[in-house]
Amino acid sequence: MSGVRLRQVALVARELAPVVADARRELAVEAEPFADQGVATFGLHNAVMALGDTFLEVVSPIEEGTTAGRYLERRGGDGGYMAIFQVEDLEAARARIEALGIRVVWRSDHPDIAGTHLHPKDLPGALVSIDWAAPPESWRWAGPAWTGGAPAHRAGGISALSVQSDAPGELAGKWAAVLDRELSVEGDTALVRLDRGELRFVPLRDHRGEGICELEVAVPGARPHRCVMGGVDVVVVPTVG
Repeated sequence: MSGVRLRQVALVARELAPVVADARRELAVEAEPFADQGVATFGLHNAVMALGDTFLEVVSPIEEGTTAGRYLERRGGDGGYMAIFQVEDLEAARARIEALGIRVVWRSDHPDIAGTHLHPKDLPGALVSIDWAAPPESWRWAGPAWTGGAPAHRAGGISALSVQSDAPGELAGKWAAVLDRELSVEGDTALVRLDRGELRFVPLRDHRGEGICELEVAVPGARPHRCVMGGVDVVVVPTVG
């Protein structure tokens, strides 16, 4: 595992349980989701579900005045909230973020994992976090089973994330600079290809404004279909190979 990859996506919901139930049904999630007590610091409760060796998180406010709660109000309901990227060289990524003038709103460093949340006014479109893990297949944010290594898990996972914007090319350029990746354009879509995963920046599709609008998830043995989950369009595709 090297370079940069999309490792986790979070949805924000007014009610946690219904969105988690939808995700487990549509994405064939068998393992019990992990509830991270640490997110109470942000006035939230959550559920983290493994999709291959990537993760879908659902967060919901349990207090007034949370950042997630304000996001729910601003976007008019449930929706995409956060994109977490795993990098191989954390110090280089942090130096690049500082050089770009992007503020850090939260930072957490542990021997086996580190997280760096970026200010959404400096990097719009979602709350973006640049993280690192050792060993790289581990992911403490997903619970004890993923701490210190990776358990046996199914194939598949989150393969693409789409963000809608009234200026998709400009927004894609900002994300590409943070992630140190090239930007390409196909029609009205700006693309940032990662070592694992792809980011797609598209024109506004609805009245909700800038934000995560679609996920593509590969699921073993899945019937190709589309659904809406926590206010986000989800494209389910079968795994290849």
